[in-house]
Amino acid sequence: MRSPLVLLLPVLLIVGWEVASLIIDNPFILPSLTTVIPILLHPFSTEYTLGAPSLMGNAAASLLRVTSGFVLAAIIAIPLGIGMGRSPFLNDFLDSTIELLRPIPPLAWVPLALAWFKIGFVSIVFIIFIGAFFPILLNTIDGVKSIKKTWVEVAETLGAREQDILSKVILPGSAPIIWTGLRVGFGIAWMCVVAAEWLPGISAGLGYLILYAYNFGQTNLIIAGMVVIGIIGLLIDQVFKAGERKWFSWRALER
Repeated sequence: MRSPLVLLLPVLLIVGWEVASLIIDNPFILPSLTTVIPILLHPFSTEYTLGAPSLMGNAAASLLRVTSGFVLAAIIAIPLGIGMGRSPFLNDFLDSTIELLRPIPPLAWVPLALAWFKIGFVSIVFIIFIGAFFPILLNTIDGVKSIKKTWVEVAETLGAREQDILSKVILPGSAPIIWTGLRVGFGIAWMCVVAAEWLPGISAGLGYLILYAYNFGQTNLIIAGMVVIGIIGLLIDQVFKAGERKWFSWRALER
């Protein structure tokens, strides 16, 4: 059972927020909690979103984009990471290029995304893909390289083929670190989608809603959108943590 202390800081932040809003007395700078809660309590209503899709409608649009970019990144990054982890030649061939591209912020790719894919779903998915790709790739490489050489040598001595080594030694042994990469990658992808939805021509998504609310000076709607982003991010992270506890609990025995 978790300690009640986990709730202490959120409660203090909420109380501090309400006190600060009363002192500032300017809803554009910091709206009262009482103006944000009604929006959160009606997530399927468009009454509070100024004609834009509802909170849940925008959240669904963002989740679709993030999931698409994240899955695409995982499909490419995991096999590539396994190959780089297993093959010194492939690692040497690709490593310098990856290290050159990795520090470039995903949003720096926005002009190229618009030039290559035009305005729309594909350009947003591309930005999300960039954000998720490198954490998954690097964790996969590290996971494969962390496999003990003796495990591979024993398998080879017993006559295991490369595909058997991959499926019965490399993947199970590196899976926990790959899972961590997926968790980190999704978190970055979820952050990228908000800014990516500020691109012109977008008409739904939590990022779009925040920018839309800003144009109307509705700070309470901006904060409601931010709260939804935080809640969804927290829930998804809990899913990854639950998967780690369920499938990789054996790691605790190694520590």
